[in-house]
Amino acid sequence: MRLAFSLLGIVVATLLTVAMLFTPGWVRPPIISTQTGYRGTGQEQLISAQNKRILEAANALPAPIDKASPSGERATSAYKNVKVLTDLSTDEFNRLMVAITQWVSPDQGCAYCHTDDLADDGIYTKIVARRMIAMTRDINKEWTSHVGDVGVTCYTCHRGQPVPKNVWYENPGARHAGGMAAHNYGFGHPSTSNGTTALPVDPFTPHLLGDDNIRVVGKTALPTTQGASIQQTEQSYSLMMHMSQALGVNCTFCHNSRAFLDWSQSAPQRTAAWNGLQMMREVNAVYLETLKSLYPANRLGPLGDSPKANCGTCHQGVSKPLYGQSLLQDFPELGGKAAR
Repeated sequence: MRLAFSLLGIVVATLLTVAMLFTPGWVRPPIISTQTGYRGTGQEQLISAQNKRILEAANALPAPIDKASPSGERATSAYKNVKVLTDLSTDEFNRLMVAITQWVSPDQGCAYCHTDDLADDGIYTKIVARRMIAMTRDINKEWTSHVGDVGVTCYTCHRGQPVPKNVWYENPGARHAGGMAAHNYGFGHPSTSNGTTALPVDPFTPHLLGDDNIRVVGKTALPTTQGASIQQTEQSYSLMMHMSQALGVNCTFCHNSRAFLDWSQSAPQRTAAWNGLQMMREVNAVYLETLKSLYPANRLGPLGDSPKANCGTCHQGVSKPLYGQSLLQDFPELGGKAAR
């Protein structure tokens, strides 16, 4: 009997080991641990070696392009209808066009934005691209509080695709009763936007387009002022789940878990994240949502809004887009006049 139990134990252990290695949901060892915060507070990030290799491959830089001289004939002299890149030489302008084609539409080529008449604005993608170039320059010049000296380029988001992998639309959630019935904003319907949890499915509209603040933890033991509603709390948690998933980190990447509210005990990344939220609001409200009148119906969301950006649009699973590698340093053309 004892032998039978021993054999049964061996079989069960073997099956559990096989399940751990090959069943979705289990993480195959080894697990890599990186300390990102104060020692002794559990502020460590964990990732499997396999997932690390996948992310490194997905965040590799594109092939380099030889630099161009800023001197010589100006792009505004060589080409008609240049409205944003007016400070570039013709060589710089041509180099940037080659790069944007490689970064955004490698399969479609120049025809994705241009007709035979390069000055023609008849294709909506050209007007959108012009606006995106202006946005990229603005981010690199005005939002160093978030992007630092690393900056962003078109490749940061697009990665060889005309439409970035991670964009969002306003999501009203499933149909709900009207009248006095409460709106649960998609609560109980796991999706990629809320980290596959049962939290609200659209944390982006109030926080990344609107100006709602994240308010969950009170400062006193008993409520002394009107605090956040349950729905606001749920939306805040949903956004935090998105940020965690988008950056491939856990809560302690920014927060000290013994005092989530206390900025003095938080990691520096929390300040960078706050600046990132402010940047996203400007990007979505000023640059992206205002383009909706240009898009064909198939590019709009269910409520008729344009595609917008969130944390995952740039980060794509890592705490620093492209693992902190700066493509901008090779493309001062996208750094704005201040970088030249």
